[in-house]
Amino acid sequence: MTSRPFRRPIRRLAGGLTVLALGLSAAACDTDTPSGDPDRIVLRPPAEGADHTHAPGESDAVPIGDGTSAGAGGYRLTSVRLPSSTDGPGEMTFRILDRGGEPVSDLTTVQTKLLHLYVVRTDYAVYRHVHPTLADDGTWTARVDLAEPGDYRVIADFQPEGADRAVVLGETATVPGRATDVPLDEGDDGVVSVAVDGTGSVGDDGRLHLLVTTTDGGSVTLGSYLGTSAHVSGFRTTGNSADDAVFVHVHPYGEPEVGDDGTRLTFHTTFEKAGDYRLFVQVRVDGLLHTVPVTATVE
Repeated sequence: MTSRPFRRPIRRLAGGLTVLALGLSAAACDTDTPSGDPDRIVLRPPAEGADHTHAPGESDAVPIGDGTSAGAGGYRLTSVRLPSSTDGPGEMTFRILDRGGEPVSDLTTVQTKLLHLYVVRTDYAVYRHVHPTLADDGTWTARVDLAEPGDYRVIADFQPEGADRAVVLGETATVPGRATDVPLDEGDDGVVSVAVDGTGSVGDDGRLHLLVTTTDGGSVTLGSYLGTSAHVSGFRTTGNSADDAVFVHVHPYGEPEVGDDGTRLTFHTTFEKAGDYRLFVQVRVDGLLHTVPVTATVE
């Protein structure tokens, strides 16, 4: 299936920041609650019991692929099938093949999962982050609830066993029906608010700062999600072609800092292009998983 460009954002804020409609529930119970911290991150891997942090000057390897193509590094995302309706959770399937056409099954656990799958409507109106299971025949399956019809970008983020970096593949698939706009305020899901503190920068060892608060500005205590304090992924929204809509996945740097103005998170970044990025910030507060959209500018 041929990849299609992401559509233009729905509307804009004063000052040029992109406002993109998202059909997200305010909060959802998360099934990845750690018990004895089994969700500890194992990237490269860290020392036993350590969180995923970076020493000064240390950075993650840039992944192979950026989600704008179904093929990269000899791997291919294929046979993508989304649920045929929006009447509730449905089954989606896909396969990942190597350069010989064989299913890829030997993967390294990254952030407690073998594969992270992102299903995002091409106007960013719906975002889902799920963790599929692998069958013996090489088919990956996940249950996903897509509340709106339309074209979706399906992003598979995984690390082959023995590889020193992740592979990120993307393909476009369609849920039949008439797509409608679903406006949602920036940086707020009704319970938790997220604001970008400053700007990001192009480079392989950058920092991005986010401030997490209650909707009335109070600080929050963050629980663990996928073995860390927050999970952030997103897309570059500057530009009109599929090549511009690169996928990004940033990692926490150190521990959250709780202050009078909220809970401050610092992330390690490897932005390769300047522009606006639509980020989906996932945090656990009081046992519930919150997904909050926010726009960050990278200079």
